[in-house]
Amino acid sequence: MVARLTDSQLYAHLWGTEELRAVFEERRRLQSWLDILVALAEAQAELGIIPPDAAAAIASNASIDRLDLAFVAAETRRTSHSTLGLIRGLQRALPPEAREHVYFGATVQDVTDTWTALAMRSVGGVVWRDLHRIQACLVELAERHRDTVMAGRTHGQPGSPITFGLKVASWADEVDRHLTRLREGAPRWLIGQLGGAVGTLAFFGDDGPELRARFCARLGLADPGISWLTSRDRVAEFGHVLAMVAATLARIGTEVYELQRLEIGELREPAEADAVGSITMPHKRNPEGAEHLVTLGRLVRAQAGVLLEGMVAEHERDGRAWKAEWAAFPEACLLTGAALALAERLLAGLEVDAEAMARNLTASRGYVASEQVLAAFAPALGKHRAQALLHEVLRAGAARGQTLEDALLASPDLRPHLDAVRLRSLLGTPGTGSAGAMVDGVVRRLRSRSAAEPGAWPSAEGSRR
Repeated sequence: MVARLTDSQLYAHLWGTEELRAVFEERRRLQSWLDILVALAEAQAELGIIPPDAAAAIASNASIDRLDLAFVAAETRRTSHSTLGLIRGLQRALPPEAREHVYFGATVQDVTDTWTALAMRSVGGVVWRDLHRIQACLVELAERHRDTVMAGRTHGQPGSPITFGLKVASWADEVDRHLTRLREGAPRWLIGQLGGAVGTLAFFGDDGPELRARFCARLGLADPGISWLTSRDRVAEFGHVLAMVAATLARIGTEVYELQRLEIGELREPAEADAVGSITMPHKRNPEGAEHLVTLGRLVRAQAGVLLEGMVAEHERDGRAWKAEWAAFPEACLLTGAALALAERLLAGLEVDAEAMARNLTASRGYVASEQVLAAFAPALGKHRAQALLHEVLRAGAARGQTLEDALLASPDLRPHLDAVRLRSLLGTPGTGSAGAMVDGVVRRLRSRSAAEPGAWPSAEGSRR
């Protein structure tokens, strides 16, 4: 029975990817929990805390295929304990002499928090890879459209000219900051957990810190140095980086959504030949991908808010905090994965209509050049006086249907300070300022960094923060 839209056979592709679903799929998660118990047992055996034969038996039998999951589920419900069903299921698969050494001195959070760190490592690797692909696509797009002039828009209205390359370079630059956040965050996030009952490791006596270090090392995670049972900032921070990534993709989606409007028509997202925009209006080509990026971004931000709430936890253990993560964390990861995959497809096939961009500039009757004109009048009149005069002259000219040039030449206050020849020279080419230079700088910097960047997400193994 499927009750959640995100698991629907019809719609699941909109809310996650198969790659990330594999990380959170129940059997995979339970196997990961078992692997964590194996690492714990082996580290304990190294220190003489449990017999080596017991650790070997646990390692040989800790397979999801050897467990009766119906029994595990029934015991979980019967005991109202998060992992006791799994423990008892594993014990049934073990020889009698090894059963008492399963989960020896550990608690639920030692398993589930460590698993969360492992899941962050898997998810972070996917985000790292996909952001690099998106960034490469954006860099190429920015370079190709370095000098493609279009109207810059503020408050939804045409402003001064920019280039499409500048717009795209700003997206690429923002993506690069997310890569920096992932790079810098790995040592903080990929941290194991072994705290015991209240974080003191008292069950293990003086061996506690060394056991934790060996346990974490076996899993390729860093030793936290101190238990973090109610310190949930790592999970909250990772979730908020995902939310910011999804928000950037939503910003791109919003631009494509707006600029695809027929009355603007400057961008079009790719569409399959069989895609249907409307079952009642056959002519429509809806920006389905662009608007879904915005939807996904909203949902990731909502889940990140739940993760942030987990930071407000009480005392040494508070199930209200980390149990909410069990629901919010996978959702944030799946939704972000869906957004990344969708954004990559959208940008790879994005259609840019440079003629429409130029046409929309022309439709302004030259008024988008008012910033250039203001800069030209400022030395003679003063910037603020020139702005006040231009405001009145251009408002009146627009009302009369005049072009910018005609409105200026008709003004007795402005005409003496700018002759017709100089004005036409000024208005002959749309002024995009330093847009090209900024595009060049972003392209050069990101290509250089990408060439030196590791293909896989930087490992946090051996770090301690």
